Amino acid sequence: MMKHLFLTAAFCGIFSTTAVADDRYATRPPVILSPDLTAPWIKQLGGKVRPVVYQRPVVQPQQRGLFQRRIMRQAPQPAPQTVSAINPGIPAIRHPIEPQYLPQMVDYDTTEKPGTIVIDTNNRFLYLVMDGGKARRYGVGVGKPGFEWAGVHKITRKTEWPDWTPPSEMISREAAKGHYLPARMDGGPENPLGARAMYLGSTLYRIHGTNAPWSIGSAVSSGCIRLRNEDVVDLYDRVNVGTRVIVM
Repeated sequence: MMKHLFLTAAFCGIFSTTAVADDRYATRPPVILSPDLTAPWIKQLGGKVRPVVYQRPVVQPQQRGLFQRRIMRQAPQPAPQTVSAINPGIPAIRHPIEPQYLPQMVDYDTTEKPGTIVIDTNNRFLYLVMDGGKARRYGVGVGKPGFEWAGVHKITRKTEWPDWTPPSEMISREAAKGHYLPARMDGGPENPLGARAMYLGSTLYRIHGTNAPWSIGSAVSSGCIRLRNEDVVDLYDRVNVGTRVIVM
């Protein structure tokens, strides 16, 4: 009999302990750690102390409908390049003009009279002879290989913003390369003869300006002598029809 009473008391104790434990966790939650790893551990034991909880914003991916327009980004387009007036379709190569080709006064020992023009095609310089052993020097562009020439002539005509009529030989020569030149081009900033032209005797050659100033100092022409537009204007105002021109 005593044995049955002892067992009954033991079972009651076990169930009462379980009930108390269940009641404890029902009213007081277990220890919870803050999601912020730098925050202290806080035990939820009731009262006014509550755990610190940091919520991270949830970013929902944007949904694109089946027929929603998709925006495509275009790659940046390169800036348009200037093309050569003589060789259409070929980008013109630009570079700053070298300082030695800018107009300047230099010492010049010569027996030629002041006012004479002397063109040194090898060194790409044009000299306007001045008094006192001086000369005003300009940088020029000259004939490319196969178009070099030398001689003595006079300026027979001067023209501002000249028209350009390519010689038939040049038209045929460029057409064979796939470059088709106009039969005639009005004067203006796009004209390859530039702002001024001084014609040399009965030849096809001229001293003229250019719309490609980066070509000064190079051998690129078909025999004409070219200067920057601002330089040819300066020279044009300093010489007259009848001026002696020596090309060497």
